Amino acid sequence: MRKDYLAFFISLFLSRLADQILLFMVPLIVFQTTHSVSWAGLAFFVESLPRFLAFPVCGALCDKFSPVRILHISQVYRALACVVAVVLYGMFEGIYWIVILSALCGVLTTLGIMAREVVMPHIFKHYTYAKTLSYSQIADQTGLVLGPLVAALMLEIWAWHWVLLGIAGLFLLADLAMLFWQRRTTVGLESFEQHQDIWLQPLRIAFGHIRNLAELKKIIALAAGVNLIIGVTLATSAAMVIGQYAAGKDTYAGLQAAGAVVTIAILFYLARATLPLKMLGGLSCSMIAVGALITAISPNLWGYTLGFLLITGFDKMFNVYMRSIRQRIIPARDFGKTVGVMTLLNNISQPLAGLLIALLAAPLGTQTVILLLAGMTLLIGGVVYVTSGRHAAVKTELDVR
Repeated sequence: MRKDYLAFFISLFLSRLADQILLFMVPLIVFQTTHSVSWAGLAFFVESLPRFLAFPVCGALCDKFSPVRILHISQVYRALACVVAVVLYGMFEGIYWIVILSALCGVLTTLGIMAREVVMPHIFKHYTYAKTLSYSQIADQTGLVLGPLVAALMLEIWAWHWVLLGIAGLFLLADLAMLFWQRRTTVGLESFEQHQDIWLQPLRIAFGHIRNLAELKKIIALAAGVNLIIGVTLATSAAMVIGQYAAGKDTYAGLQAAGAVVTIAILFYLARATLPLKMLGGLSCSMIAVGALITAISPNLWGYTLGFLLITGFDKMFNVYMRSIRQRIIPARDFGKTVGVMTLLNNISQPLAGLLIALLAAPLGTQTVILLLAGMTLLIGGVVYVTSGRHAAVKTELDVR
């Protein structure tokens, strides 16, 4: 791999690693300080909600301004925010500084994610876009897995406010890697004149593309179904392993690690293989649905583990499929704003899955709820398949005429 490409992926890895350390720390520090699960849950809500809501605005900003410059702003200002939080803690104490910091860093993280999304289709001309996505997700997934482990190690050695300085250092290293890439790359990004409004007009344009482009509606529906399963798996995996199957915390940690290994293995395969997009979409959706059915009906931990690995592993394959489709059909001038809205729509079903678990798990049982959500996903997939077939048939008939 070329050095400039490697530097870009190293920057992505370091940025994701720093972000995951912070994301892991906040509920943990709040719980250790207050001894309240409710306060820890509220802290997680406060730090995660801005990330979720910021996607449409951040996408519009990445269309309006240079995404490379926005990447630098995202990383440098997160490092600066960590240092300022340490200073404020030293002056006034209190754990609310880390919660405020994480909420601010969440918005800046979303800004960085959207900037990379806009940049990546244009800078790796030697690779197919699917291969580029596979390499980027390997870097992203590795940071995602190592973040909690590194956080736990750092918290064993230092107090949390000193760990923030280490996080700031990682963000700065990520930015240095970006600077190295920027100086080595010869790729120039095309700029487009944009409307001054970054609020309502970008939303109108994004929803216009979603309304008019049938394939966008298709992948949004499929992503909503897949995220129902991802959401219910995230919400119930600890309860299933430790509660339903009476395994220990080490077994649960091992399951998470195995899921990460399978995911990275699939991404490495996708980086080296060339599969048709239709096969990527069909295979990933099918395997995720099969995995959900297995977790819903499995009488033992081994069966649950198989279903869990199918869900977590093929989720990233679906991600490559979805992002490849939208990169191909969304106009470049509106890419950021449209992807921002799509990301918001795609992920709404994850908290919905958590809410359904909260409401239905007690009266129906966890595995029954998983089975219901798997059925909903299969229903969505079936409707998409039928409507896509009809749309293709109508289009063919019109072309013939």
